[in-house]
Amino acid sequence: MNARRALLFACTCWLALVGNLLAAAAQTPADTTAPAKVNRPSADTVAPAAAPVASPVAAPAPPTVRRPAGRPRALKLVAPAADQALLRRLRLPATVPDSLAARRAVRELVLALQANAYLLASADTVRWGRDTVRAHLYVGEAFRWAYLHNGNLGDGLLTRAGYREKFFRQTPWRPAEWVALQERVLSEAENQGYPFATVGLDSVRLRGRDIGGRVVLRRGPAIYFDSLEIVGSSRTRKEFLAKYLQITTGEPYSQQRVAAAGALLRQLPYVRLRAEPEVRFARHRARVYLLLDERPANQFDGIIGLLPNSTGMGGVQLTGDVTIALRNLRGGGKQLGLQWRKTDALSQLLDASYLHPNFFGSPLQVGATFNLYNQNLTPLSEGFLTLRPRLEVSYPTARAGRLAFFFEQRSSRLLVDSLFRLRTSLPGNLDTEYSAYGLSYARASLDDIYFPHRGLLLTVQGAVGSKVIRKNADLNDTLYRRVALRSTQYSFGGRLEYYRPLSRQTVLLLRARGEGLLNPRFYLNDLFRVGGLNSLRGFNENEFYTSAYGVSTVELRQFTGPEAYVFVFADQALLQAFAPLLNDRGRPLTGTRDAPSGLGAGLSFRTPAGLFQFVYSLGRSGFLNQPGFTLTRSKIHFGLTSRF
Repeated sequence: MNARRALLFACTCWLALVGNLLAAAAQTPADTTAPAKVNRPSADTVAPAAAPVASPVAAPAPPTVRRPAGRPRALKLVAPAADQALLRRLRLPATVPDSLAARRAVRELVLALQANAYLLASADTVRWGRDTVRAHLYVGEAFRWAYLHNGNLGDGLLTRAGYREKFFRQTPWRPAEWVALQERVLSEAENQGYPFATVGLDSVRLRGRDIGGRVVLRRGPAIYFDSLEIVGSSRTRKEFLAKYLQITTGEPYSQQRVAAAGALLRQLPYVRLRAEPEVRFARHRARVYLLLDERPANQFDGIIGLLPNSTGMGGVQLTGDVTIALRNLRGGGKQLGLQWRKTDALSQLLDASYLHPNFFGSPLQVGATFNLYNQNLTPLSEGFLTLRPRLEVSYPTARAGRLAFFFEQRSSRLLVDSLFRLRTSLPGNLDTEYSAYGLSYARASLDDIYFPHRGLLLTVQGAVGSKVIRKNADLNDTLYRRVALRSTQYSFGGRLEYYRPLSRQTVLLLRARGEGLLNPRFYLNDLFRVGGLNSLRGFNENEFYTSAYGVSTVELRQFTGPEAYVFVFADQALLQAFAPLLNDRGRPLTGTRDAPSGLGAGLSFRTPAGLFQFVYSLGRSGFLNQPGFTLTRSKIHFGLTSRF
């Protein structure tokens, strides 16, 4: 008998006991023992019992009635006048179309009364008249707790389970509240190594309508984790998965960790979870079976191009996009990534990352990233080189979340020319350094990390640090007299994605993301850059400079296969736009708040060479003098991503 059936059986037997005692008009306090709530294995090797769920007490069914012919009839309740006010609050339907609806309505009424402490409520008879159905009800008295004492449970366990003695003194005796307390106690026990514990009411005392007793826990055998077993083609090492899932041999069994294992495994890009983890118990040991297959996750893509030099200096320019991503190195979960992009003659970007899980055998995960952005000199702004290293230490929580602490630096240097010594005002870019400490939190419940149909993805972070402006030796020192060389800067950011299936093959994606900086003064090389395929579609890459922005997305996906879909989308942004121009004081000109929009459609499908994606988009922006969607300014993006 599983836990849910045991729960219903226990509650039914207990009610029967109470009814018999009251029917016999027992006025002397009686000692008895209530049936216990139990997670009971059926054999030496079984799957773990599921956590029981609160259920209303089953009510005796009303007498069977024949369905008379004719129109719907009014439903009337026959009960003592003292009970009429209570029955009116339960809002029984005024009419019923047939006998089945009448039976259902009366049954739901009786269950509602029993759940509200009227444990002996029942429907005696149901009579059909010419225009009326009359249900004769017995409501009875409301039972209440006289007391509920702690039997043999530790104070710490009861406190974690939410028990307070004052909650069970002279308060209505509602079965759902008692069942909820049992569930919480059992949940604490099964997470401390006792998955087959039982909890019940002992030393029951009945005095009139007052019920008293002690809550007693019988822990059963202590269970410890034995080992992990991988069933499938996955080459991931068991040692890494044991640390990642926090399921270690010899530790007390925890149902919470087993329940969270499926969600955690779905966030790994290099494994495919075929089914939920299974547990088998034998000789006080629990062995966890993971049904995992290998999934291609490594990535290598490269496009190199030679174009005429657009700067007018003659010759050719090198452009391209190269991405290398190696995941699950040697089966230990380590990840290494490298990306270089040069989409025009004026800028290039380099990103590098490394992730090391189970640092020194602990659940901690250490990651490092490095970002380089090089913006060459233009007629409108000075060039600069920005370096941004970051070190992060994160800890996975039991419910697919990750809490991280990070330290990052941002160093930006001007690319000067021979005319800098002749300037009479500060340029729009300055030499700056920013060091910050911050916290971040990430949580994911996606059913598939690459092609999700349902679930939630959440990331938030915040940081605070010191921003320092370094004087450039090629600029006149007197230009810095009115500039605060040191200030405090705050940064924040977040991303939320929600996937909801509208049908078997249709998925709605709602996404919101944004970032912001708080500082008395900004320069162009301090700002975020927004625009392009990964942030705001319908515009060029990094087209907008902004100190704060938010982008919301609505996207409808129609899947035509497991890894193929077509989609339409709408992006809407709100940002503070900065023009790459300087005023007479050398500061960037700022525009009013802009609300650029993007619309488009695309498709994505798998080919033998990799995953192909095509996106066609249109954009409009008042700041860029694009008040409407125009086909002549449309953007086409396509790419091929290969995984091995």
